[in-house]
Formats: sequence, C-alpha cells, structure tokens
Amino acid sequence: MDFLINNNKVFSMDSGETFDNNKQSIILLHGSGQSHIVWSLTAQYLTDQNYNVFALDFPGHGNSEGESLKTIEDMAEWLNKVIFYLKIKDFTLVGHSQGCLVALEYASKYSANLKNIIFVAGSYEIPVNKNLIDLALSGDNESLDLMMKWGYGSSKQFIGGNPLQKILNSPREIREVLAVDLIACNNYINGLKAVKKIKCPTFFVCGEIDKMVKVEKSKEFAGLISNSKFHIIKNCGHMIILEKAFEMREKIALFMK
Repeated sequence: MDFLINNNKVFSMDSGETFDNNKQSIILLHGSGQSHIVWSLTAQYLTDQNYNVFALDFPGHGNSEGESLKTIEDMAEWLNKVIFYLKIKDFTLVGHSQGCLVALEYASKYSANLKNIIFVAGSYEIPVNKNLIDLALSGDNESLDLMMKWGYGSSKQFIGGNPLQKILNSPREIREVLAVDLIACNNYINGLKAVKKIKCPTFFVCGEIDKMVKVEKSKEFAGLISNSKFHIIKNCGHMIILEKAFEMREKIALFMK
C-alpha cells in the first residue's frame, strides 16, 4: 500500500485486504535502521485475528521516500499525518525499540481514537552508546554487526543473515538512516513528561536478556502507567520481533481481546 505524505511516498505493508472500518486497526512501528520487514512474522498473524494491520516504513526507510526524520517528535508528527490520511479510528499502536518512543510521543499529543499501546522492548528513553553512533556516522558496516550482537540473546544466530544488512545496503544508507535514528533516540528527553499523559491501556513485552533496554528499565517504565500489563519472554534479547515472534504476537493478540 502506497500513499503520499508531505509529497513523499509512504509504504505500509498490509495483507492486501480491503480496509474495514468495522474492525479495529493495529499500526506497527519499527525500530532504528529497520523497516516493515521485521514485522513479517507478526502482521499476517494479526490480520488473521480480524484486525486491519499497517506495518509502516518511516521516511527514508524500506520502501518509503524522503529523508529520515531527525527527531522522535518529528516522527510522531508524521505518524499523526499518516493516521489522519488513512482515516483510522479505534487503533492500537505497537512499537519496537525506537518505535516505542514514537508511540509514546504520539500518545502524549494526539490521543484521540488511540485504544491501546503495546511497547515491545521499550522504554521512555533509549540512550545509545557513542561508539555505535560514531560507527554509524562513518558508514561502517561494523555498526550493523554491533547492533545485532547487542540486539539478540547471547547465543542467537541470525536466521537467514543479519536483517539490518538486508535493509541497509550501503555506507550512505548507514549514515543517512541508522545514524540519524540512533541520534534521534539518544536525543529524546521528553519521555518522562510524555508518560504522564498516557491514559489508555498499555502492554509491555520485554526480553529477559535484553542488553539494550534491560528488563528493569521496562518495569520502571510500566510502573509509571496505571494498570499496565507486563510480560517477560525468557531467553530473549532486544530483537523480540524476530527472536520470539510467535510468543510475542500471541501475547499481543491475547491482550487485544
């Protein structure tokens, strides 16, 4: 599915089914340097659970045009334009990592029609290691390897290869996509203020051995929101959406009922 926002093409992976206003909608927000591809094991499953599902590519990512947005606030504003264009009502936001920051910022400003938020490997802040940012700014392929080493559980191998290397194919893309995203995450400081404005039901899914957003940080985040629900996936790192997609998507579907 393609459409225009700010005169640039936006891509959203969907099941090919006609949008049904009588169904609830789920919007999937990917993490730094990623694209809709990381939701492949989840999107069709949730569609089969009778939801409209949109796995968006942020500007400059995947099949969406334009430059990568430089701040989480800009990403939230862009998301608001997307939702307005699609005329989506009664929807749930599901964010992974950086996508959690975007969902949080969006919810603090544009809460109308937002039914639930699901934070996967998320926090209200995601500080990024300076060495990783420097490698990404230089276009060094080692930044992709480092992301995945930190992103997966200790002994996890990349099934089918490193997914970031399939999305970011050149030093230019690493500099202009991954580096921009990492800096946006690192510079986001509005999280504690934003979380106070969250009123809708929330569900947290975190990996037991996540090195990027530790379980304790996710629990702290969840504790700031009344009546939030929390699930820990055992023997799983930061890339829950690929490592333990089946368990994650089943828990999401259960929460949505």
